[in-house]
Amino acid sequence: MTAARVRSGGRPTLEEVAARAGVGRGTASRVINGSPRVSAQTREAVEAAVAELGYVPNRAARALAGNRTDAIALVVPESETRFFAEPYFSDIVRGVGAALADTEMQLLLTLVGNDRERRRLAQYLTAHRVDGVLMVSVHADDPLPDLLEQLGMPAVMGGRRSASETLAAVDSDNFGGARAAVGHLVTRGRRAIATITGPGDVHGAQRRLDGYRAAIHEAGLEPDERLIGPGDFSEEGGARAMRELLARRPDVDAVFAASDVMAAGARQVLREAGRRIPDDVALIGFDDSAVARHMDPALTSVRQPIEEMGRTMARVLLKEIASETQERPQIVLPTELVVRDSS
Repeated sequence: MTAARVRSGGRPTLEEVAARAGVGRGTASRVINGSPRVSAQTREAVEAAVAELGYVPNRAARALAGNRTDAIALVVPESETRFFAEPYFSDIVRGVGAALADTEMQLLLTLVGNDRERRRLAQYLTAHRVDGVLMVSVHADDPLPDLLEQLGMPAVMGGRRSASETLAAVDSDNFGGARAAVGHLVTRGRRAIATITGPGDVHGAQRRLDGYRAAIHEAGLEPDERLIGPGDFSEEGGARAMRELLARRPDVDAVFAASDVMAAGARQVLREAGRRIPDDVALIGFDDSAVARHMDPALTSVRQPIEEMGRTMARVLLKEIASETQERPQIVLPTELVVRDSS
C-alpha cells in the first residue's frame, strides 16, 4: 500500500494524484474533467497517476469541497416569443452547448421576460446554485450584471452594455459590419439610404447605428434623421419602421436593417407598397441567419459568427470558474458582408 493511500484513509485524493503526476491540483482536475487545455505529456502523467493510485472521481464530493454545482446558467432577458422567433438565440445555444459537450457542466437555459422572473432568478443566483452565468441580449438598464458582480459570480456577456463594460464580454464587430453594409449600398449607386435600428438601450444596436452614420458621412451624403427608423429586432418592429420610413421619405432607395428578422418585416411592407427589391429599394440585414438565405430574393446580410460567439463565451466562463485568470477579456469577433440578390 502506498503512503498516499495510507494518508487518505484508503481513498486517494485529487491532491495526491497531482503530487504523483508532478502537476498542480487545477491541472490534474482539468485532465480528469476532459479539458483540452493541457499538453499530451501532462495528460499522460496525470492518467498514469490516476491508474497507479486507483483514483475514482467523486463528483458530488468534489462539488461540495469546492462549493461547486457543475452547472452554469445561460440567461436570456427576453420573452419566449422572441427567443423562439429569432435564430440568433438558437445559434448561441448551439455554440455554448458545443463548448460544454466534453465537460461535466450542465447548461440551464433561463428566459427572463418580466420582473417576477427576474426576481426569481436573482434569488436563485444569490443562493449560488450555479457556478457561473452567460448572458445575451442584455439591455443597458438590466440590474442582473450588477448583481453578478456583487455576488462575485463568474459571468460572461454576449455583447456589452457599454463601451466601458466591466464584466468579461464576447461581441461581434457591430460598427464595422454596419459600415461595410452601407458602404456596399453606396457603391451600388444608392443615395437615399435608410436604416432600421435595434433597441436604443442595446449597445450592439447603437454601434450598428454608429456604423451607418459613419458610412453616410464617408460617402459625403447628407445625413437625414428621417431616414432612421427605430426598431426592436422583431419582424413586426421592422415592418412598422419601414411604413414610417416610406411615409417620411417616399424616395428611399435602400434600407439597412439591423437584423435579418427586421429585414423580413421591411420586405413585406415594401412589397405591399409595390416596391421591387432590389430594383427600387435595395435591402440588407444583419446576422446572416437562415432567414437571410431563405428570403426571396435572397438577403444580403452581415454575417456575425454567432455560434463561435457562444463557444467563446463558454470557454471564457469555464476559465473564470476554474480561477485560472482574474482577467475579464473584451473579445470582439470579426463580421463579414455576404452579398446576395437583395442588394
